[in-house]
Amino acid sequence: MKKSAALPIALICLGAVWFLKSTALLPNTSTMLALLLIIAGVLLGLFDGLNKSTLVSCPLLVYAGAAIYLRDNMGLHMSHLLSLGMVLAGLLMLLSRSDRIPERSTRWRSLPDQQDRT
Repeated sequence: MKKSAALPIALICLGAVWFLKSTALLPNTSTMLALLLIIAGVLLGLFDGLNKSTLVSCPLLVYAGAAIYLRDNMGLHMSHLLSLGMVLAGLLMLLSRSDRIPERSTRWRSLPDQQDRT
């Protein structure tokens, strides 16, 4: 019977993170969060395509990542970033109401619509 590889893998991962942190190669937490939000917004847009949902959520995820980075590294006030984010969200919501923007596709929905049940 083979032993579990969980402990060696955990030791490798923890040692690698500890090494990167101690050599200052690992970015701080807020920078990591900003990068993850930006990457999530870009990937969501790539995988789900352009529709009413992603037209709002993808740019807002990217903006949230950029706002976190700007707040932490440039010292911008949170009130400025939040107010600009509200304007951006409102503009994107108005833009998504256009008939030219398609609805979200049904392939990602886990539950069928009420119309499909009849």
